[in-house]
Amino acid sequence: MKNLVRMKLKAQEVVTGPFVGINSPDLVEIIGLAGFDLCVIDTEHGPMDPESIQQLIRAAELSGMTPVVRVPRAEPVEILKVLDVGAHCIHVPQVNSPETARAVARAARYHPDGMRGVAVPRALSYGLRPLGEALEEANREVMVIVHCENITGLERIDEIAAVDGVDMVFVGPYDLSQSLGVPGEIFHPSMVKAVSRALEAIKRAGKPAGIFVTSPEEAERRIGEGFRYIGYSVDGLIFGKACREIVSTLKSRRQGT
Repeated sequence: MKNLVRMKLKAQEVVTGPFVGINSPDLVEIIGLAGFDLCVIDTEHGPMDPESIQQLIRAAELSGMTPVVRVPRAEPVEILKVLDVGAHCIHVPQVNSPETARAVARAARYHPDGMRGVAVPRALSYGLRPLGEALEEANREVMVIVHCENITGLERIDEIAAVDGVDMVFVGPYDLSQSLGVPGEIFHPSMVKAVSRALEAIKRAGKPAGIFVTSPEEAERRIGEGFRYIGYSVDGLIFGKACREIVSTLKSRRQGT
């Protein structure tokens, strides 16, 4: 495993990629071939299970893209399953306390850094490599990304961001806006203040910050603010928007003739 996202972030680069909710290896491969750095295979909102996730991960790797998986909840067994099939990074939603953050970090790593269960799955080359070497590589390369998307977590963001073993904090603006009572108003004054507070805490912890966006303009704004990991929209929205634009253009041209 060579975690290209980890390498690029360490080099102070910006990385970008969409969330994937459609269970299609072909679509993931196209996303990678198009040039995105990563894709976030979304098992919180998507229909995928570990068997299908494995195929999406293979497609991402084949196209030179880092496979990231968002687990449905902060449970060790959920984390174990997606890492065993080969996820390079995990997103964990609703991490609202440093205690949860520590538990997540330990669930993602082997001894001495954590308590991840040891077997010989795909992630460890099915046992065909020396075990100690494979465990050490996994501990070094896997990234743990926790979400700040709730006012409860925001209140403890400094503690959460400082947890050893948490590699990055990702701000989920839509869930956070709902928690603040302004659902969908991601640039409401209370949201601007909340996002700024989270970003400053993440910076103080010396870690990269991520956020979700839905347009190039929004991405540029967030990069300007200091975010370096950009979750760019959702596969279905990207595809749907492209289809709608084509249909609209064709209709307007027919009407023009």
